[in-house]
Amino acid sequence: MAQKNFSRAAEERNVSQPAFSRRIRALEDEVGVKLINRQTLPLSLTPAGEVFLSQARLMLRTYHETLERCQVIDAAGENVIRFATSQSIYMTHYKKHIAPLVQAGGLDIDLNSTSWAADQFVTALQQRYCDVILTYWHPAMDFLAPLEVSQCDYITLDRDELLPVAKVGPNGPMHELKRGQNKPVSLLSYGSASALRSVLDHMLHQQIERPNVLVVNQNALAISVKAMIMEGFGMGWLPRELCKDELADGSLQVVGDDSFTSPLEVRLYRDRDNQKPTLGHLWGKMRDIAVHAS
Repeated sequence: MAQKNFSRAAEERNVSQPAFSRRIRALEDEVGVKLINRQTLPLSLTPAGEVFLSQARLMLRTYHETLERCQVIDAAGENVIRFATSQSIYMTHYKKHIAPLVQAGGLDIDLNSTSWAADQFVTALQQRYCDVILTYWHPAMDFLAPLEVSQCDYITLDRDELLPVAKVGPNGPMHELKRGQNKPVSLLSYGSASALRSVLDHMLHQQIERPNVLVVNQNALAISVKAMIMEGFGMGWLPRELCKDELADGSLQVVGDDSFTSPLEVRLYRDRDNQKPTLGHLWGKMRDIAVHAS
C-alpha cells in the first residue's frame, strides 16, 4: 500500500473505504495469511505482504509482457498467407510459378501441401483455415461449385491436361489403350476423394465406344498413381506437367488418341471478404504471372 491509508487508497480507486477494506480481507482469506499490519499507523505490510506485493508486481509485469508478445505474434501472422494445394500441384505449378517469388523474398507464405480430399479444400477456404487454395479446375469438378456462387475470386494461373500414359518397356508401351480390344487394360485410377476422379469419369463417359479397362488400383494422389505406372502395374491418366520429364526421356508414353485427353485449368481461389493486408499484394503478383503464362 503506497498510500499507507485505507481511506486514501479507496479514494484513488473510486470505491468506498468499507468496500476497499472488504476486498483486502477477501484477498487475505484467499491467500490464507495477513498481508496488512493494522496495529501500526501508518499502515504497513506484513513480511508475507511484502513477498506477496513483490510477486504480484512480477506477475503483472509478466502478464503485460505476454500480452505484448502475443500481439506481436498475431500481427506477424496477419502478414503470412496460408496456402493450401495438393502434392501434385505443389510439385509442378507451385514450384514453377510461386516458389520463385517466395525464394526472392516477395511473399511470406505458410504452405500446406496436403493430401486432403477434394471437398476439404473448399471447406478450408470457406472456414478461413487457409487464405488461398491452388487447385485443378474442370467443369466436371462439382466439389468446386460452392466457390463459383460464393464470395470467391479466382485466377487461372496456368493450364494443363490429363493424359493417358503407360511405362515404356523393351518393345514399347507395356499397356495400350485401344477401343474394341477384348482383353481389358489394367487401369490405375483415382479414388472418390481425388479431384481428378470426376474428370476421368466424365472423359470416359463421353466416349462413343468406351475402352475395355479393369481398375486394379485406386489412389487419391496423382503422385501415387504415377509411381504405380512407373512400376508397370498398369496405365493411368496423369497431368502433363507431372509426367513431362518422363515423356521427354521416353520412360513414359501417351497411349491413347486426343479424345482420351482432357484439358485442365490451374486456379487460385480466395475469399474476397478476406481483408488480410498481404493478400491483395499476392493477388496482384498472381495476376501478373497468369498474364505471362497465358
